[in-house]
Amino acid sequence: MSEPLAEPTTAQAVVDVAVVYAGDYVNKMSGQRIERECLTRMERGCRALVINFQDTELVNSIGVSILLGVIDAAEQSGTRLAFSNVSVHTLKLFELLGLTRLVVLADSEEAALATLEEFSATPPGH
Repeated sequence: MSEPLAEPTTAQAVVDVAVVYAGDYVNKMSGQRIERECLTRMERGCRALVINFQDTELVNSIGVSILLGVIDAAEQSGTRLAFSNVSVHTLKLFELLGLTRLVVLADSEEAALATLEEFSATPPGH
């Protein structure tokens, strides 16, 4: 995989799976970029998304709100969503706010892709 950039970018890992890199600080601006990228990928037929938090040091309340919107959009479109490489600090925040019950969590991008790969090969509703 290519190195994550400061701004969210995607790397097509498997045909129906996209990876979005969250960047170092998930706030309103970066959260909107993450949301836009995720929505674009869902519209283009991605059936599974990984948001990689490898470089994320801080997620503010607006960032969490935007992530909840991404989770909702994924749920409504039948897209599986995983968070990978979440730091202990950010994981505690996500647990406190209930986000961890709504997404697949993985220690690494590779683990998230392996978990979602099976889903992307199965038609929705099966």
